[in-house]
Amino acid sequence: MDGDGTLRLGRREFGAYEPVIMAIVNRTPDSFYDRGATFHDEPALERVERAVAEGAGIIDIGGVKAGPGEEVTAAEEARRTVGFVAEVRRRHPSVVISVDTWRHDVGEAVCEAGADLLNDAWGGVDPKLAEVAARYGAGLVCTHAGGAEPRTRPHRVAYDDVMADILRVTRGLAERAVALGVRRDGIMIDPGHDFGKNTRHSLEATRRLGEMAETGWPVLVSLSNKDFVGETLDRPVKERLIGTLATTAVSAWLGARVYRVHEVAETRQVLDMVASIAGHRPPAVARRGLA
Repeated sequence: MDGDGTLRLGRREFGAYEPVIMAIVNRTPDSFYDRGATFHDEPALERVERAVAEGAGIIDIGGVKAGPGEEVTAAEEARRTVGFVAEVRRRHPSVVISVDTWRHDVGEAVCEAGADLLNDAWGGVDPKLAEVAARYGAGLVCTHAGGAEPRTRPHRVAYDDVMADILRVTRGLAERAVALGVRRDGIMIDPGHDFGKNTRHSLEATRRLGEMAETGWPVLVSLSNKDFVGETLDRPVKERLIGTLATTAVSAWLGARVYRVHEVAETRQVLDMVASIAGHRPPAVARRGLA
């Protein structure tokens, strides 16, 4: 990030007070939320079109389910993502294309196909991924995953101070990326809700997001329909939207910049409302009291 807070990804520039929506497009048959709805090309491309129309600035393409499941090799992950990235790039030259991967060889393949951002949700488990981002001029998401191995669930994980650990890890990953040549204004840090954390950890991370924003690194949050929302409200996956949007509003007020979501239109309204309350966005219309 440069002195004025501008985030630069691909052909886009996002100002310091401009909230950015990252729409999730899962190229998996077994994702926890959409259960394979966008595994095949046609529905996935329709999802991209709809997300862009509803206000997404970033499309995040993932080829491997985050949770446990059948093994997905690097070759299979690439098969699910590389051609799709190329087609999205062809159809949407200016949209920012992100790929959710922890593998450097997949990262290299998708960057060759046109990806602008590598979303490393597993906290640098493959240190070569940052090198790929540097080589291709791509952005990088630096996430706290509590040292967990990819596709594992937390088990009795404990922290003396969860936010202190988040800050130590994410700032360390970000500074390492800069040292490797990744552009500073293309790096984001992510507290990693649910990754290597129980529900109380994720709630505390949300409550203390302001500490991350104070570092000067743009903060990305991936809150959408996650287990910590479900456990907090005792709601199944398909009934977590209200809790997700409440958490989104709090995160926006505390300084988060980028929001990785399933429901783009609803998130856009929440972020626009928070930005208007904060004085960073005028009302879309102003009729009251003028007649």
